[in-house]
Amino acid sequence: MYICTKNTSMQINPFLTTGYISKEYFCDREKETENLINYCTNGNNVTLVSLRRLGKSGLIQHVFENLKDNETIETIYVDIYSTRTLEDFIKRISEAILKKFPEKTPFGKIFWEFIKRLRPLISFDNITGDPQVQIMYQSEHEKTSTIQNLFEIIEKQNKRVIIAIDEFQQINEYPEKNIEAILRSQIQFLKNITFIFCGSKQSILYDMFSNAKRPFYMSTQFMNLDKIENNKYAEFIKEKFEKGEMNVTNEAINLILSLTKTYTFYTQKLCNKLYGMKPEQIDIELVKNSYFEIIEETKLSFLQIRELLTKAQWNYLIAIAKEEGISKITSQDFLMRYKIGTASNSKRLMKALIEKDLINKIHTIKESTYCINDVFLNHWLKESY
Repeated sequence: MYICTKNTSMQINPFLTTGYISKEYFCDREKETENLINYCTNGNNVTLVSLRRLGKSGLIQHVFENLKDNETIETIYVDIYSTRTLEDFIKRISEAILKKFPEKTPFGKIFWEFIKRLRPLISFDNITGDPQVQIMYQSEHEKTSTIQNLFEIIEKQNKRVIIAIDEFQQINEYPEKNIEAILRSQIQFLKNITFIFCGSKQSILYDMFSNAKRPFYMSTQFMNLDKIENNKYAEFIKEKFEKGEMNVTNEAINLILSLTKTYTFYTQKLCNKLYGMKPEQIDIELVKNSYFEIIEETKLSFLQIRELLTKAQWNYLIAIAKEEGISKITSQDFLMRYKIGTASNSKRLMKALIEKDLINKIHTIKESTYCINDVFLNHWLKESY
C-alpha cells in the first residue's frame, strides 16, 4: 500500500481523463494543431479521423483555445453522438450556438429571435445552466428549412465561424433519407463557415468522404490523428510528475506507455491514478500494481459486455485479444487455432463486433488490421482466458 505523503489542497491532477482545461494540461499535438488551424482559417472543411480515445475531441478544444483571442473567428463545438434523428441534430446545433452566444450579445440577439420564431420550448439545465431547446415540426420540409436558415444566419456574420461536429458518422443512423445530400446542399455554398467533421469510425467516415457515389465526396481535407510520439509523451509525463514533486523512473514511464499502447485516454487514466496516490517515487512495481487495480476496478463492465454477446461472439473477441490484433481473419491458421469454423463465419462474427463498437478496423498502406478498441478490455481478456 502506498500512502499519500504530500499536501493535495487545491492542486489539479494534470493527467486529465475528461474535458479540456488549458494548454498547460495538453500534451504535444503541435503539428496537428498547426495544420488544423491553417486548414480552417483558410476556408478548408476538414474530416478529422482517429481511433477512439486518442484525444480527438481534446485536440479540437485545444485548437479552439488557440483561436479564442482571434477577434475575426468564432468557434462552435457540437457532439452529435447521442443524436438519433435529424430533429436531434438541429436541436444539438441550436443548443451549442445558444450556449456560445448568450442572448445579450449582438449575434445572440439575432439567433434567439430566429429560434423564438420556431416557437420552441426553451429550458435551462439545472446543473450547468446550458440552454435546452425543443422544437416541434409539422413536416420534414420544415426541418430542412430550419437547417438552411440556421446556416444562413451564421453565414451573415462578419466573422469566420468554425463549427466542429463530433461523431459526424452518426447521421448514417438517422431514419430520415438523404441526410448527407441535405447537409451537403446547404454547406457547399457557405463562405464564412468552416466545418470540422470528425469521428472515430474510420471505415464509415472514409466512405462518406471518399466514395464518389456519396454527396460529401472529396469535399474536405482529410486529417488522420495518430498516437502521440512516445518520446513526446514521456517528456510530458516526467515533467508533470516532477512538478508535483514526485520522482518517476524512465523505466516506469516506458512501462506506462507500453501497457497503455500510448492511447491517450488509457495513458492519462493510469498516470492520473499514479499522480493521485502522491508517492515520492514511481517505479515499475507501482505502475504494475496500479494498472492491475484499474483492470480489476473495470472488470464488472467487461462482464456486462459478455452478457450482450453470443457465446460465439465472446469467444471470437477473446481470440482477437490473444492475437493482439489480426489482419487475416480468414486464414486457416487463425480459424483452426480458435475453432472459429468457416471463413464466412469469421467474417460474420467480425462484422457483428465492429457494429457493436468493440473492434476497430485500422487501415494502413499495406493492410487493414482488426483490434479491440479498449486497451484495458484487451488485457483482461488475454490474461483471463
